[in-house]
Amino acid sequence: MAKEQIRQTVLVVEDDIPTLNALVDKLTREGFDTLQAKDGEEGFIAANENHPDLILLDILMPKMDGLTMMKKLRAGSNWGKKVPIILLTNLSPDEERVNKSVTEDLPTYYLVKANWSMNDVMDKVRESLNKL
Repeated sequence: MAKEQIRQTVLVVEDDIPTLNALVDKLTREGFDTLQAKDGEEGFIAANENHPDLILLDILMPKMDGLTMMKKLRAGSNWGKKVPIILLTNLSPDEERVNKSVTEDLPTYYLVKANWSMNDVMDKVRESLNKL
């Protein structure tokens, strides 16, 4: 009997619905289970309830921004301190708030949306999960 491969779960937290749908579609086609949230509050709840293997996290969102969500995850459970997080944003990493959060809360990667393709995101997802 062939050994069944365990599917890894990625939580996508993104308020731009076309981007959210495109990421979820690509991840699903690449063999990942996906969870999705449209803002940081939903994302924080989904992350804590489901403990995904990785989180794709937008920064600029309503209710709770991605940096706040990441800070709360990192300050919480042992799982939250270690879960790989890839930040997706239009903000420059040179902005003080972003730079400080990236330094303190250690996302796995920081990708500026204007500079990446879906294949770039998938490469970073696989690379991050292979480090686990």
